[in-house]
Amino acid sequence: MKKFSELDATELAQIRGSLMQRYRAFQAQAMNLDMTRGKPCPEQLDLSLGLLTCLDKTDILTASGTDCRNYGGVDGIPEAKNLFAQYLEVDPEEIIIGGNSSLTMMHDTFMRAMLKGVEPQTPPWVQLPEVKFLCPSPGYDRHFFICEYLGIKMIPVKMNAEGPDMDQVETLVASDESIKGIWCVPLYSNPTAAVYSDTVIDRLASMKTRAKDFRIFCDNAYAVHHLDSYRPKVKNMLAACKQAGNPDRVFLFGSTSKITFAGAGIAMMAGSKKTMARARKQINIQTIGPDKLNQLRHVKFFKTTAGIKTHMAKHAAIIKPKFDAILSGLEKELGGKQIAWWTRPKGGYFISLDILPGCATAVVRMAAEAGVKLTPAGSTFPYGKDPDDCNIRLAPTFPDLEDIRSAIELVGICIQLVSIERNVA
Repeated sequence: MKKFSELDATELAQIRGSLMQRYRAFQAQAMNLDMTRGKPCPEQLDLSLGLLTCLDKTDILTASGTDCRNYGGVDGIPEAKNLFAQYLEVDPEEIIIGGNSSLTMMHDTFMRAMLKGVEPQTPPWVQLPEVKFLCPSPGYDRHFFICEYLGIKMIPVKMNAEGPDMDQVETLVASDESIKGIWCVPLYSNPTAAVYSDTVIDRLASMKTRAKDFRIFCDNAYAVHHLDSYRPKVKNMLAACKQAGNPDRVFLFGSTSKITFAGAGIAMMAGSKKTMARARKQINIQTIGPDKLNQLRHVKFFKTTAGIKTHMAKHAAIIKPKFDAILSGLEKELGGKQIAWWTRPKGGYFISLDILPGCATAVVRMAAEAGVKLTPAGSTFPYGKDPDDCNIRLAPTFPDLEDIRSAIELVGICIQLVSIERNVA
């Protein structure tokens, strides 16, 4: 296969004509496929239908006799705290079990930092002239939305295969007191599926920061979301911070949103005992208690962390063929042409696709005009602005397998057409 850059004008014109015929054929099919978000498919959700029947009218009490139908238990029932403390590899005293959304817990933690500061002796962020946050990019758009909504200035940091560029991170935090934190997804980062190395985590935990109230917002969203037998062991961020003498540096978050029901799972946050004690006092003002029956359902359904892992193997059996179909389609359409490069994830929910600079927006628009909606170009960067306009996030999980095959063929056609038409090949 020749690189596009090695083709002459005649060859490119012939290829373009053939591609346009294929593209128009897709347009004639009037497809309507949405791949904008990483949602579980119905078959994945069906795996958790047992949650709806694992409790009966006698299953309303915790082991200690607490009635889960009533008020109380602001930080979760003990059984859920024990189970998901093991899941996040923390102590039960270091975890709070909340409602269904970890994103809500992240947002609320930011709001408390804005209004009350992250610890009693530091000022609320809202009182400061400027608050900045480091955003490894490509990254998760929902994280960035929180910062943008609250007027927190986002600073993009290069994302590498083993985590954020730590030379860049350390330089920034050592010199600027207004940088108050960093977003991190340590295992199968969204969208690149990067796995943080021990070195990166140790440097995050021990680095010198100008801000005394610097915090790592660590979203462990894909802790058990493996696609095959590969099981990377990622160093625990909280343990690393303790070892480095910065036990209060990290807020750790997780959820079952992509394990059980995306809209009716349970969320959790963890941190040092001191950090969680302060959070409990603040949350106690916000709520009289979470949905304890849902927490009890999850405990009854999974029983142990081994039960969670067995359940996730069933997820992998459903979605891995979809990831394989995208990777195979990309290779078939784009392999060797030097106009596209993509990740080959071992877990998580996304494939990150980089194409030639200045082309992503046009490719996403062109695919949409033929019936396939992709995540908007730029979404994986702060403020929705990819400086190179080259990154596209692919979300394989929700569509069925045949639709995935069609969609990635179309995406490959669009990438080739835009590369030729922009004369950037």
